[in-house]
Amino acid sequence: MEFSKETRRLAIERMQDRQLDLLIIGGGITGAGVALQAAASGMETALIEMQDFAEGTSSRSTKLVHGGLRYLKQFDVEVVSDTVSERAVVQNIAPHIPKPDPML
Repeated sequence: MEFSKETRRLAIERMQDRQLDLLIIGGGITGAGVALQAAASGMETALIEMQDFAEGTSSRSTKLVHGGLRYLKQFDVEVVSDTVSERAVVQNIAPHIPKPDPML
């Protein structure tokens, strides 16, 4: 799919004639994730963004999928558990994205 001012204008025009289940405002990582889940669940979904997708905070991400190990030092087992669970979700939904990076 090509992204340009023209395709954006056409997409907005097409949205005006559709009945949506969900309109997401903001195309950062959270908005994109919600849009993915909603569309995968069969919801008629649209996402709009003021700039380009992932233009704001998401564009400045470290792009790391955190392992949560630093929280073990603080004995924060709940955060470690949450982090491991979220990593598993990413691995399940998009196994082509996270890549292990051996440290030692």
